[in-house]
Amino acid sequence: MFYLSKIEHELPLPPSRLVLPIREAIHMELEKLFLDKVIANLGLCISVYDIRSIDGGFIFPGDGAPTYTVVFNLIMFRPFEKEIITARLLSSDADGLRLTIGFYDDIYIPASRLPDPNHFVETEPKKRVSSGQESTANPSSKKGMWYWDYDEQEYPITDVIKFRVTNVSYPQIPVEQPKESKPFAPMLVSMMMV
Repeated sequence: MFYLSKIEHELPLPPSRLVLPIREAIHMELEKLFLDKVIANLGLCISVYDIRSIDGGFIFPGDGAPTYTVVFNLIMFRPFEKEIITARLLSSDADGLRLTIGFYDDIYIPASRLPDPNHFVETEPKKRVSSGQESTANPSSKKGMWYWDYDEQEYPITDVIKFRVTNVSYPQIPVEQPKESKPFAPMLVSMMMV
């Protein structure tokens, strides 16, 4: 789930940071640049772990900032396939569930991956829809709650959920995004409930 990733980066250091010790100034700039950002095929940056080396300090013509070649390690969050994770429910709609693990909220369980048999009950109006049924309304606009039907009883799918990761993808950044679409997520974790 968590990895150390060694990265080499050409880092221009703003002149305002030059009053600080060089290692502290570079650490602050690295955090500003990488913290809480997704790097394709590496994952979500949680923290700058350490700085391995700092070289350079060259000032290029026309630039007032010294540029350093920095080698450092980042702590990255990237779940692996078949990993079991515990998360909390953020929202529930006809498409499935959206979960959070505290620092990462782009975890989706599609309706097709929920325990079977199941059904969805809309908040407004109260209407029961099985996961196999098609609806004529826009499914992304229907909010409600999923239920697992087991042994002739309904169990609501709420609060803390354990799931198995089935796929981690890094979609291309869209050039243009429709207003009614979900916010862009640079790293998508898909899974099924355990």
